[in-house]
Amino acid sequence: MANKQITVKLKKSVIACTEKQQATVRGLGLRRIGSTKTLENTPAVRGMIKQVIHMVDILK
Repeated sequence: MANKQITVKLKKSVIACTEKQQATVRGLGLRRIGSTKTLENTPAVRGMIKQVIHMVDILK
């Protein structure tokens, strides 16, 4: 069974965020505003997205 994919897009800057949030965004593979990344929909990735949900958009 193939895992579903989830696409995230960075919509806000990480300059005013904590170092932990900056590391989470970097761990998701997002580098600059507007960048998108398609990732496996796993509990670990969903947890990372939940920590920075105010800075990312979930795309279908």
